[in-house]
Order: sequence, then structure tokens, then C-alpha cells
Amino acid sequence: MINRRFFVKSISLIYSSLLASLAYKAYGYSADNSSRLKGKKILLRSSWQTVNIGDIGHTPGVLHLLEKYMPDVEVRLWAGDVGNGVKELLLKRFPKLEIFTSSNTDSVRRAFNECDFLLHGSGPYLVAEKDVEKWKNETGKPYGIYGITYNESNASANTNYLLSNAQFIFFRDSYSLNYAKSLGVNSKIMIFGPDGAFAVDTYNDKAARSFLNENQLEEGKFMCVIPRYRYTPYWLIPSKNLPIDSPKDAINQAFKDHDHKALREAIIAVVTKTDLKILIVPEDETQVAIGKDILYDPLPDEIKKRVVWRNKYWLTDEAISTYKLSAGIFGNEMHSPIMSVGNGIPAIVCRFKEQTSKGIMWRDIGLGDWLFDLDVEKEIEGIVPAVLEMAQNPRKAKEKVNKAKQNVENHQAETMKVLINLLN
Repeated sequence: MINRRFFVKSISLIYSSLLASLAYKAYGYSADNSSRLKGKKILLRSSWQTVNIGDIGHTPGVLHLLEKYMPDVEVRLWAGDVGNGVKELLLKRFPKLEIFTSSNTDSVRRAFNECDFLLHGSGPYLVAEKDVEKWKNETGKPYGIYGITYNESNASANTNYLLSNAQFIFFRDSYSLNYAKSLGVNSKIMIFGPDGAFAVDTYNDKAARSFLNENQLEEGKFMCVIPRYRYTPYWLIPSKNLPIDSPKDAINQAFKDHDHKALREAIIAVVTKTDLKILIVPEDETQVAIGKDILYDPLPDEIKKRVVWRNKYWLTDEAISTYKLSAGIFGNEMHSPIMSVGNGIPAIVCRFKEQTSKGIMWRDIGLGDWLFDLDVEKEIEGIVPAVLEMAQNPRKAKEKVNKAKQNVENHQAETMKVLINLLN
């Protein structure tokens, strides 16, 4: 006899699958529709850097969406940087993908001749502006922008011109969309479009489980937390070979305790009031040391016994596999929460003005209760209760994140419909 829990879970899965199927058909997708795209070629300009698992995640996320909705379209990746094992990560998931950088001039020239459409990938702004301009001027072929932020820090007359001439712009937060409109940007289609990293499905379960076993962490019995300075201290990354930015470093030092005090309090609350452990993890290379200095070291010795500090950087696939095994994530970063929500894992985001407007996307997808502005003292007071609520009520947190995930997927389907119609 089928027990009630199994029955309810089965009905829920069937209902979710039915909704997804109906939504897919509602947007006009079909095998016939897809087959009409055979022979079409998209040039994806993406992969900005490898020292941040979020910047890595933009690319496999958009590639996954293109594969899902346009399986018959050939996609080529014009990458900024795929070193440090990232190229191998991408080819493991997309073995037929052609990858090249600007130094591969023959591949770039061939792509300009053969590809039908340039898609600028998700990112903090129009990262490859010069390349978009080059494509426009040399080919006259259409291009579109997928999931960027646009605000006072990166706006310019030339960027406005290129955006206005795009076939579409998908802004990853509503503030950017409204700001672009206020400047007179008038692309044919301008809508909210989720950050590409929501769709990442690259995993390294073996590495994740091995790390958990080594550190006595059990599936579903720990939460992840991520630190972040106001400005990423790229000068601390040897490969960047940059001089220290003294003004930015001064701001980092001035705010580092302010911006992490509530996170430490949340760690203590989870450890003392639940049976969960805490795993301190990095989103970029610099946050390995920051996590120890600001989050782990100041904790009381009794609390440290149930807190694990990850002492080395990792790649996106292992990170996501780890998040999937956790009870949730919180901290001052954005893309680990993005990738977590995309995989059905609850995530709380703390932001500040130096991170631009991208955090507003949490309200855009229905997770405003899990967004906290560290520049607003009243909001800081809500961080510990929210983290504790997530830890103590996992079913409620799961329901909430699944609604947001469905919201994201609906927007993703809308963006892919736009691209399909253009290619057709």
C-alpha cells in the first residue's frame, strides 16, 4: 500500500511536470519548431574570468538554456578566460562545444563569417562592449544581450547606442531595466531576464562528497556561509599582478567587521539552537583567507567545533554539488545564492551599495524576505532570525525556494522564446 507521504510527493512531482510541460507549449516550443533552427549558429561571448565561481557560472548556465530550448542550434563560445581548469569543466558538460579566445584570430574570423547571431552572455555590465561593436560594424548581423546589470557606474553614450541597436536586452534586475529606459535606451525588446548562472547544471559530486566525508559533514546537516569585502581585493590574487588599490582597501577594512558581524551571530545561532553545522566557503579566490580572518577566527572555541573552514578555492561544479547537499546558504555574495536557487537550495543574500543593483533581482524573483541591505541598520537586525528560520523550518524554506525557482524558469522560457523567434 502506498503511504501518504509517498503519494503526496508523487502527485506534487506529476503536477510540477505537467505545469512545466504546459508552460513549454504555451511559449510555442515544439520538436517541429526546434527542427527549423537546424543549421543556425550562435556565437556566445562570455566567460569573463576564472577567479570567481560566479563569473565561471554565467557561461554553462546560458549554454544549458540554449541546449534545452534550441538543441539543433550550433553554439560556439568566444571566451574571455577559460584557464585554471574551466575549459575542461565546460567540455565535460558540453563535449561538442567549440571554445576559443580573442587570441585565436582565425576562429574569431570564421565565427564572424559563419555565425548568424552574437549573444553577449550574462555579466555585471556590457563586459565585451568592444567586441559587440566589432561584430556590429564588421558583420551587420543581429546581436542580443543576456542578463546584465546597467547603472550609473557603467553607463555611457556608446553603451547606450549599442544597447539600443541590440535585438533584445535582458536585464538581470529591475533597477537596471528602469535605469536604461530613463537614459533613452530603446532596444526592440527590453525585459527582466534572470542571470545566466541560475541555469548552471555542472556538478562534481565525487569531490563534494569526498570533502564532506573528510570534514565530518553530513548531507542536509550543514549550512554554507560566504564572506565578502565591499570591493574584491584583486591585488591579493597573484595572477592579476595588480598594485593595491588603497582607497578601496581602506573601505574594505573600515566595513569588514560591520559587514560580517551579523553573519558570525547567525553562525553562533545555528550552532547553538539547531543540530546543523556550518561550512565557510569562498566564491572567489580572495575569500578563502577572508573567511578564516573575519568569520572563523573570531568565533568562540566551543562554536568552532561545529564549524568547518574550507581552506582552498574551488570550481563551480564542486561548489554547486556541495550547495546541493547543504540545508541552505547565506552570506554577502550573490552568485552562490543564484546557483543554489537554480538548483532548489534556499539562499539568503546580504548586499551593499558597492555591489551595484544586482541584489535587487532577489525581490524580482520573489525572495525579497531573503534580501538584506547592510547599508540599512534596521535590515541587519533581520539577518539572524531569517537564517535561523531557514535552519529550523527546512520544509517551509524549500517551498519558498521552489516557487522562486519556478518564477526564474518562467522568465528563462520567455527569453528563449525571444531568441527562437529571431533565429526563425
